Amino acid sequence: MNRVTPEQVGTPVAENLSRRAGTSSPLTITVPVTGMSCASCAISVEKTLHALPGVEDANVNFANQSALIRYQPRLLSLVEVQRSVRNAGYDLLLEAEPDNTSLAELQEASYRKLKTNTIFAFLFSIPVVFLAMFAPGWWLAKWIELALAAPVVFWFGRRYFVNAINQARHFHANMDTLVALSTGIAFTFSMVNTIVPTLFSDGMSSMGPPIYFESAAVVIAFISLGSLLEHRAKDRTSDALKKLIGLQPATVRIIRNGIETDVHVAAVQMHDTVVIRPGERVPVDGIVTSGSSYVDESMLTGEPVAVAKQPGSKVFAGTLNQRGSLTLDAQAVGSTTMLAQIIRRVEQAQGSKAPVEKLVDTIAGIFVPVVIGISFVTFAAWMLLSGTSFIPQALLASVTVLIIACPCALGLATPTALIVSMGKAADNGILIRDAQSLEITHKIDTVVLDKTGTITEGKPTVTSLIWAEEITEIEKYAAILYALERASEHPLAEAVARHFTKEGQSAPLVLTEFEALAGRGVQGRMDNELFYVGSARLLESLGMHIPMAMQSRMRAEEEAGDTIIYFFTKHQVLATISIGDPIKVGSREAIQSLRDLGIVTVMLTGDSKRSGKIVAKTTGVDQFEAELLPNEKGDYVRTLQKKGHIVAVIGDGINDSEALAQADVGIAMGAGTDIAMEVAHMTIISSDLRQVPKAMKLSRATVRTVKQNLFWAFIYNVIGIPIAAGVLYPFTGYILSPMIAGAAMALSSVSVVSNSLRLKRLSL
Repeated sequence: MNRVTPEQVGTPVAENLSRRAGTSSPLTITVPVTGMSCASCAISVEKTLHALPGVEDANVNFANQSALIRYQPRLLSLVEVQRSVRNAGYDLLLEAEPDNTSLAELQEASYRKLKTNTIFAFLFSIPVVFLAMFAPGWWLAKWIELALAAPVVFWFGRRYFVNAINQARHFHANMDTLVALSTGIAFTFSMVNTIVPTLFSDGMSSMGPPIYFESAAVVIAFISLGSLLEHRAKDRTSDALKKLIGLQPATVRIIRNGIETDVHVAAVQMHDTVVIRPGERVPVDGIVTSGSSYVDESMLTGEPVAVAKQPGSKVFAGTLNQRGSLTLDAQAVGSTTMLAQIIRRVEQAQGSKAPVEKLVDTIAGIFVPVVIGISFVTFAAWMLLSGTSFIPQALLASVTVLIIACPCALGLATPTALIVSMGKAADNGILIRDAQSLEITHKIDTVVLDKTGTITEGKPTVTSLIWAEEITEIEKYAAILYALERASEHPLAEAVARHFTKEGQSAPLVLTEFEALAGRGVQGRMDNELFYVGSARLLESLGMHIPMAMQSRMRAEEEAGDTIIYFFTKHQVLATISIGDPIKVGSREAIQSLRDLGIVTVMLTGDSKRSGKIVAKTTGVDQFEAELLPNEKGDYVRTLQKKGHIVAVIGDGINDSEALAQADVGIAMGAGTDIAMEVAHMTIISSDLRQVPKAMKLSRATVRTVKQNLFWAFIYNVIGIPIAAGVLYPFTGYILSPMIAGAAMALSSVSVVSNSLRLKRLSL
């Protein structure tokens, strides 16, 4: 395992990272944490991290044993962070290079050790219980029980005592403190009664003084079993992330200097020629240079249908090549591939915390000290109300309080549900930035959709280009129009440029000036004259009017829902261009699904009202607004929010970025711009709108599961602790056995995690 310690590190990992990211920028990383046994441990680590100068934010997740740290590398190195965490009684697993197997190996070794200790704890505990039940009066039985219980408590259960001592050294307390106190007190009391039987007994009882060796041993066995089951269950919550990590092949075949050779995937460089054989996974992002095949991209899009690939097609790391062979030019390798970015985003999202989880963490942080206090109060109450003759019952009740209290169930209630949910989302091609976004999504009552590239294909094509009747130099003006549209980044401009390219237009002219007019069009200068391409709004703002002849000729295209743009000067309309953008497959279905969920749908577009109305009517959106500038889209979202609506915005372009950032939840299409995806809270990798209702359903199911988990975790402790303290004794004479308390405590955590795992089977 490739762990980095302060003694081994010449240049800290953080310093290597800072050179790549820039020393003035904060870094956000996810680091595994070892030594945590409950939610209180996570709180201790989090407080330690927050206290460090240079740490801007830190979230410690008990469920996946990791810390999400945002820090300034110029002020702090990761080795210094590790040193502080170690001083608090825990550790960070640092790695010189990303190696996803090292953490798995550490967890597997921990699991094997825990499994061995659990098995032997039960093997030694069973005869102790047998002797306590069937040979209580035999003078030798208590000595045999002492001999068998001692290794269970202090060897197979030694980790609880070691961790409790480490916590006490730093004035902290956690679940291990409760286990160590309860079993240690029970064992010590029993040992004293075995060695000095008259100390707590008047000698009148033929059975001798009470001993609880069986309770101490069985509690260790049950809690170890609970930890074992919890370990397995928590491990399953991150199955989706492990599956993503497993999609990266270890070796790859490349061609260098005309020679084919197999190398480790980490050795692949940009623009290497990579050979993908049938049945192999693609190791890098690249462009196909030769060959044809079908590639299964379901890990990215969630869609099971394979996609045809031929020269010029893009392929992505982790996707599965089917029957054909492909040769490709590597465009992104290592940590820059889309797969690596998805893994990184899922890890960070799973390490983040929802608002409700932060509240639970606050409760968990004071839980253990409160329980210890309740235990002392229980003992004192028994002694005050019943007298010294009830010392065994008082001790039994106070020990049982320590055993039955379970901060783990509280600590696992929220993060396990979120981890499973985010993995489920990733399986369906939905990337969620953080837990807060997932939690808010269930409250959304209004969805605002962009039109071009979101509802429609975003690949518009020119359906007609009509020149004014008086234009005679069509070739000259066509070249100028081509130059203007080639310089623009708008999707409609790209459609015009593609049209001229297909028509065989030569290289575009060089404009002496060019300016994009946000939301309206573009302008450029050629031969000392300004030319414009844009909407009717731009045309009218310059005092121009569309000739009647052109209006009649374009009416059919407008009625079909095509977008009309104009090419003109300040003196003359030169041409009208009709551009059609087909509606995406699934858009109507997605919008109807949102409406079925009780969500109001609104379409915002910069296109004409006529075009917007036709698309709105065709897809079934509830409302639409057209001819909006980018800032007007943001203003519209703000207006909805002021009215009390929780708003999600779905978009794909730069012009949507303000609205996406303003929204309560911004959802970007994966085929859109990087800026849109950067500001969004979710990304639909496949750009299929049908994934959005799935995200809504998943959020609702996740919040429902979190509430169920929290309810049962709180109810368990609210009911269990008073019963353990002995509130039923005055009415029924019943005192809860520590053995039963230990089993209940172990099962409470397992039940919470198991409930979260039901999300994996959720049908979206």
